[in-house]
Amino acid sequence: MQPGSELKIAYYGDDFTGATDTLATAARAGLRSLLFLGLPTPAQLARAGPLDCLGIAGAARAMTPDEMRVELEPVGRLFAQLGAPVMHYKTCSTFDSASHVGSIGAAIGILQPHAGNPLVAIVGGQPNLRRFCVFGNLFAAAGESICRIDRHPTMRQHPVTPMHEADLRLHLARQGLADVRSIDYTDIEQGDDALDLQLDALLQAQPGAVLFDVAGTADLAPVGRLIWQRARRQRLLAAGPSSVVQALAAHWQTAPARPENAIAPARGPVLVLAGSLSPMTARQVQAASSYEHLLLDAVRLAQDTDYRGQTALRIAARLGQGKHVLASTSAGPCAEGAPAPQASLPDGRALALACGDLLAQVLNITPLQRLGIAGGDTSSHAVQALDAWGLSYQALLAPGVALCRLHSDRPALDGLEIMLKGGQMGTGTLFEELLAGCA
Repeated sequence: MQPGSELKIAYYGDDFTGATDTLATAARAGLRSLLFLGLPTPAQLARAGPLDCLGIAGAARAMTPDEMRVELEPVGRLFAQLGAPVMHYKTCSTFDSASHVGSIGAAIGILQPHAGNPLVAIVGGQPNLRRFCVFGNLFAAAGESICRIDRHPTMRQHPVTPMHEADLRLHLARQGLADVRSIDYTDIEQGDDALDLQLDALLQAQPGAVLFDVAGTADLAPVGRLIWQRARRQRLLAAGPSSVVQALAAHWQTAPARPENAIAPARGPVLVLAGSLSPMTARQVQAASSYEHLLLDAVRLAQDTDYRGQTALRIAARLGQGKHVLASTSAGPCAEGAPAPQASLPDGRALALACGDLLAQVLNITPLQRLGIAGGDTSSHAVQALDAWGLSYQALLAPGVALCRLHSDRPALDGLEIMLKGGQMGTGTLFEELLAGCA
């Protein structure tokens, strides 16, 4: 792949699970797409061939602003070199972030100079995941209910980045992105000419960014048109969830969505590594009756390399016997049943890194054909621990949950089917569906 090719979108996912959702979104829209697991080398770009959508899976959501600068500056330079009209900083659909960790404001400040366009477009809402942005305020599903994000039972008490503000303009201002203006969903009902004039008027004030409401799927194509027509004049940075790509694809309508692939039943044993503390993941673990369950001591996993090595051997032995294994961590009672003191619990990054090391050890002992990982940070660090360079989309297991194919120069890893899911994603029986497949 060379600069000046047909590339339309280059995106960076701030965690791996979200990055695979955008990969699935682009592939299902008929775009030639590949997700790299780091900055691609020239040889890897050549192997990828012509692409419409190129992604890089990262872990900026768990980084400080200084760490983000080290991570994102090379990404911005590469995207500018590749010449994609739209640079997309892919955030979680719940926008959970803070000034000190995973700052979306910091990311925009780092990447925008590599785009140059005075418009920074922020797309709020992703209806297929039941996320909605109305008058700048974000709402998300919680079971059958729709909650304002600062009243969401999970997101308001997220262990790392709790959401205490629903107005995304104020939320991002706290992260250093000043003067975010907005185009409300009621404005999107205007004709194209009126929308163009409104956006031009907003840009006269040189805002830090423009937030586009998405209250339903009908809002996507008009938002995509506004972004694309300005990106064609000068490279543009867009931030937000996979609805950025959904909006562009809805505007282009260049190809029908690809037929959805069926997922065959797993051939051989399956490992699921669950590092998420989400209530949805807990329900999925409880419903996974086809697996042998192994409760991991989170404290020892993060701190004790011998424990990780012994645990890897235990998991590999069970997989070698043909058993499906679900290994999960817990922030409550540890594996021996004794409550772990709250002060001794590992931080999220230490635990995610330990999960990555554990997974790499297991796969070094016992190659697999299908794998599932639950948890955004866990997925990011676990996949980074593998000797692999890319992911391509295979099929959709559930909204926001894709089954992908791993690309590696190691034959034992190349072709591994891998599911990465955020804590809140998927149905209650997702892990069973990973085994049984679906039509």
